[in-house]
Amino acid sequence: MSEHRTCLGLELGSTRIKAVTIDGSFRPVSSGDYTWASTYENGVWTYSMDEVWTGLKSALSKVEHREAIAAAGVSAMMHGYLAFDKDWNLLVPFRTWQNTITGPAAAELTRLFGFNIPQRWSIAHLYQAILNQEEHVPQVAHITTLAGYIHYRLTGVNAVGIGEASGMFPIDSGALDYDAAMMAKFNALPAVQAQPWKLEELLPKVLTAGEDAGTLTEAGSALLAGLLPAGIPFAPAEGDAGTGMTATNAVAPRTGNVSAGTSIFSMVVLERPLEKVYEEIDLVTTPTGAPVAMVHCNNCTNDTNAWVNVLNETAQLFGAEPDAGTLYTRLYEKSLEGDLDCGGVLVCNYLAGEGVTHMDAGRPLVVRTPETKFTLANFFRSQLYSTMATLKIGMDILAEEGVAIDSLTGHGGLFKTPVVGQSYMAAACSAPVTCMETAGEGGPYGMALLASYRLNRAGGESLEKFLSGKVFAGASGSTIQPDPAAVEGFNTYIRRYKALLEMEKTAVEKL
Repeated sequence: MSEHRTCLGLELGSTRIKAVTIDGSFRPVSSGDYTWASTYENGVWTYSMDEVWTGLKSALSKVEHREAIAAAGVSAMMHGYLAFDKDWNLLVPFRTWQNTITGPAAAELTRLFGFNIPQRWSIAHLYQAILNQEEHVPQVAHITTLAGYIHYRLTGVNAVGIGEASGMFPIDSGALDYDAAMMAKFNALPAVQAQPWKLEELLPKVLTAGEDAGTLTEAGSALLAGLLPAGIPFAPAEGDAGTGMTATNAVAPRTGNVSAGTSIFSMVVLERPLEKVYEEIDLVTTPTGAPVAMVHCNNCTNDTNAWVNVLNETAQLFGAEPDAGTLYTRLYEKSLEGDLDCGGVLVCNYLAGEGVTHMDAGRPLVVRTPETKFTLANFFRSQLYSTMATLKIGMDILAEEGVAIDSLTGHGGLFKTPVVGQSYMAAACSAPVTCMETAGEGGPYGMALLASYRLNRAGGESLEKFLSGKVFAGASGSTIQPDPAAVEGFNTYIRRYKALLEMEKTAVEKL
């Protein structure tokens, strides 16, 4: 790729719609974003489809030299449920990954397949709609994800990347397609046989990284108000998990990454299958189809953000107007002064339900005993511990399975302040954690890299070789090793945290 040409990554995250371009040296050169939020309507977390296009246009309008874009790709929040009729009319509002409304369906499919089906997966949503006898089900002609839908509208190609597909229905990594045996079991269910369709007719085609996923059409360009010219090649649409793995060079066995923002999840590329089925562990794939163990937690920084806003209001009472970035940095750094076990301060940050700990709703809690050392440093350290406490519960299961992790890379907002989140994560996972200079870029950067791979794949070069040999060769970053005392402090915290979850269950029931 010429140094004057760029590749574009688009991502629709939980709180921001982002656009990032990278140059021929794979460095971010321009970006734009748009802030949005989910809404809770009729018992369902959703996003406005109209705002999708408003946000994409806003983010793209801030990107410089759009005429130089040589390839592009779309990423978005994984999982969830977008159901359309034969003419691509949306049948029910988008049901996002935040929802925990598919428990019976997820449990039945897990038993049927002998494979964990999380509540947020598309197949769980579809089957729950069948069990609920929802009126729209017989009309369904297409189900896809947010990234898959946008990719289809822009290119006319109804396909998703294999990593994204693995959050819709289980994948056969040998065949690089949906698992045919499990699909046959699903189609044989009496409630499914009563429908006028077969599952394979509804799902998007599966593509692997580097494959041709179409080009921007004239109609797609018009949807973006002409901000991008027709004809741009597109990479297969991927979820935020796949782009996170790509952005952190964590697509080879024994590598892993943690993406931490509104939600938090870890991805560890496996050498061998897990011995047991765990409700806390998802089995998904890399963008090339390699098996991955995923620990996905709905709640990460939202409660922390709420507390930062309250502390900002407090500062304003004294005439101070702290810059948001500076305020976060100061509070993160202050937390380093806290006790390694947070001095007894406990925080449960659940604003939404949490599949790993089997909660269908959330009630944020701050709990302390009379002897607790209740200081700002301990309180904020506990806030940050809480962002990764549920993740640790899942990661401990992988440790018990003997899953080897040579490197764990952190990216996303939690890691923007140097050292702090990185050192806490190292203690939580008892593993070295690396942050690269692009740690704050995350998904859109990863999607831009996949677009570059789509454009520059030569001689069948693997994604692993492309990333290690070209993109990240000589890349600068910092690695923090787990401190034994900090590991013990986090372990003490997590023992108390598990007891706190019993209080959380009562709070959800009573409040």
